[in-house]
Amino acid sequence: MKARYQYRVYPTDQQRKRLGQLFGCVRVVYNDALALCKKSEKLPKNSELQKQCITQAKKTEQRAWLSEVSNIPLQQSIIDLGTAYKNFFDSKSGKRKGKKVGYPRFKKKHNQQSARFRKGGFSIKSNKVYLAKIGLLKTKWSRELPSEPSSVTVIKDRVNRYFLSFVVEIEPEIIAPKNESIGIDLGIKIFAALSTSEKVYAPNYSKLERKIRRTQRRLSKRQKGSKKRELIRIKLAKLKAKLACIRKDFLDKLSTRLITENQIVCLEDLNVSGMLKNRKLSRAISESGWRMFRDMCEAKANKYGRDVHIIDRWQPTSQVCSECHYRWGKLDLSVREIVCVNCHTRHCRDINSAKLIDSIGVGHIHDLKRTGKRCKTAIVAVSDEPSTRKVEWEQLSLPI
Repeated sequence: MKARYQYRVYPTDQQRKRLGQLFGCVRVVYNDALALCKKSEKLPKNSELQKQCITQAKKTEQRAWLSEVSNIPLQQSIIDLGTAYKNFFDSKSGKRKGKKVGYPRFKKKHNQQSARFRKGGFSIKSNKVYLAKIGLLKTKWSRELPSEPSSVTVIKDRVNRYFLSFVVEIEPEIIAPKNESIGIDLGIKIFAALSTSEKVYAPNYSKLERKIRRTQRRLSKRQKGSKKRELIRIKLAKLKAKLACIRKDFLDKLSTRLITENQIVCLEDLNVSGMLKNRKLSRAISESGWRMFRDMCEAKANKYGRDVHIIDRWQPTSQVCSECHYRWGKLDLSVREIVCVNCHTRHCRDINSAKLIDSIGVGHIHDLKRTGKRCKTAIVAVSDEPSTRKVEWEQLSLPI
């Protein structure tokens, strides 16, 4: 299976200029090819786009500077455009699962910049990475590469940091799990409530969020195009990058621990896009990173040979007792603890949901949505008063 290994690089001033020129050429070729696709009635092939947007464009005065950079990243940008079109058509026809993919858009100058080199355009020499027409880049090797990379992508983010992302082939790791399964209920105050009665809290982002809001107010008051505005913009981007790194580190460590310790990880299919319409909870939900956590669990499950089971979002996990399966109905969000009417067990709302998610995901409970036999208690109901309907039928059955 393929995986990505990312490392931080520190280019010199001259290399930064060359990388900036490379990013600009890749962006121009991509945008020219996209504009040509929009004008043509039939979608042209990648070979035709490379011929018109690279080979013939180098001969003109307007695009003569394309020959100053390596030709490999320019060809890769055309291939990326073809992949974007394929994903769009597959998503529209239903072949591609997941969220709908939109139509390809033009690349912008101020967003994250990237350029990909395949074999022949890069090499690793004496703990440094050589890129064609860029030179040797000083790389901080935080871990060793498991195998020879097939391609490398040089990335520049909005904080002016540079990274190298290698695509390598790895083999799944076989680690004996400690537990058979675990259920996870994701929330806001308690990020993850586990079926083992453990509560995992997310890091406190409040201090960073206050700094971000304060910096955003300062940025809005600066004149566009001024040096002060650019300095504040970079400061704001650094704060947001720091917040994203803290969140990613927390989710990465938590997902790795849960996947390596359990053979089956059960999660709930949350309607995050629908929850974001709640104006009071939208910011807290978007900053939690529920979807990122699910993607990390699914990716690491393939690496370690684990299973991730996603239960239906309509399962009433907060309305059913995890001990006797008695259904007490809907609860307000302010109710965090409940005592079961049937078995008199005191439940934490999140832990109770996690236990039910584990039972449904493993298959011990098939469907809680059907409120017939599952929700009836085992105790037989005895009525104190005789049934009048039964007396009437007995009277009707007597002979005249």
